[in-house]
Amino acid sequence: MFRTNSKTANAAKVNKRVASPLGLTVLIGTFILMFTGAYFVYAFKPDFDQLHIDRLNSAWGYPLLILSSVLFLFQMGVFLYNLYLYSKYKPIESVSDELLPTCTVIVPAYNEGKLVWDTLMSLADSDFPEQKMQLLAIDDGSKDDTWYWMQQAKIKLGDRLTIFQQPENRGKRHALYRGFELGTGEIFVTVDSDSIVKPDTLRNLVSPFVVNEKCGAVAGNVHVLNSKKALLPKMLNVSFVMSFEFMRSAESMLGSVLCTPGAAAAYRKTAVFGCLEEWINQTFMGQPSDIGEDRAMTNMILKQGYHVLFQRNAYVLTNVPEEYTGLYKMFIRWGRSNVRENLMMAKYVFKDFRKDSKFGARLLFVNQSLRLVMTYPFLVVMLVLIATHPLLFLSSTLLGILIVSSFPVFFYAKRYNLAESFWAYSYSVFYTFALFWIAPYAIITANKRGWLTRGLA
Repeated sequence: MFRTNSKTANAAKVNKRVASPLGLTVLIGTFILMFTGAYFVYAFKPDFDQLHIDRLNSAWGYPLLILSSVLFLFQMGVFLYNLYLYSKYKPIESVSDELLPTCTVIVPAYNEGKLVWDTLMSLADSDFPEQKMQLLAIDDGSKDDTWYWMQQAKIKLGDRLTIFQQPENRGKRHALYRGFELGTGEIFVTVDSDSIVKPDTLRNLVSPFVVNEKCGAVAGNVHVLNSKKALLPKMLNVSFVMSFEFMRSAESMLGSVLCTPGAAAAYRKTAVFGCLEEWINQTFMGQPSDIGEDRAMTNMILKQGYHVLFQRNAYVLTNVPEEYTGLYKMFIRWGRSNVRENLMMAKYVFKDFRKDSKFGARLLFVNQSLRLVMTYPFLVVMLVLIATHPLLFLSSTLLGILIVSSFPVFFYAKRYNLAESFWAYSYSVFYTFALFWIAPYAIITANKRGWLTRGLA
């Protein structure tokens, strides 16, 4: 599906060295856990019935049942609506070279080493008219050999590439800001310096701006580059497909994709400059915002009344953490950004921010806000159940994972590969028991700054 290059070739070599028995053991263990949970739900049916009766007879049990039922029905309604929207979604086909707008591609980099070379070479190999593409790479004060590899790329690409070096590390937002200020294209494309694009990614990413004048931003389709190197990336790849190809397809039908990913996204220049100063000077609780620059830019473009779309045919492969420490830090950063931008979205989403339908944006906002609001109540209920009925909680949770995660498994299997789809089960088990604390922690620490994953291998 993707063009072979030095980076993907290296990944393939690593894959040969990874012991497949470990992955097979994890998958088998996952199924044993889930089916054991299902068996115990059956075996403990009298206990579940008694717990249900006891809850109904308690002062809090009946209200909790009503609340849980309402939330469940709402979530099911949202899911079915998303399923309907997904069935109607189609990516916009690439327009001709003559119709393609001029494009500035901005690649910010910090301590990426040779990875930035691979990124720039993949962009240079794009099936995009050279005379219409301006390629900028910005070293954000790296302490390794990132600048050297940018220089090597400059020697290789000549006038096709312009490189800049920040005098000191100021963060990704400031590196992008410099690119926006220097960019001459009608469309800005941002690509992370550890990502690889397909040859047709750029033209597919910018084509919606030509056919839809209301389009202010476009999200690319992110897959995991290092999915063959470790177990966590294998799991995340299935999760990413569900998040992007299902959820963002539905959001795109509503013209309200909530986040254009840093791995690959495109923005209309006028939309960017409509919020650029607000974006670069954004603060939260009196502190400058140094995270969530992609979600913030998306939010501010939506606020201007533009549509934000998703292009399933604009593939980009990006590296993800291979160890637990890097993964939970990445999720904390995303969680904090989600809290901040939901609060920002609340300020405009119920106003007349868009001339056409605002229902989609409002539905997505309400759905995300409900998840945040219910985080602590559900955490309390979970801890009480663990303390009072640990076996009932464990067995019902594992059965729930088996049921709920079957849709991502089916979705990935239909889109790509059956064998790899089963990692959705392992990811759900892992997330439920090892990362459940991320959301509550991110909420209470939303004011904290820091990228967190910088400096990790």
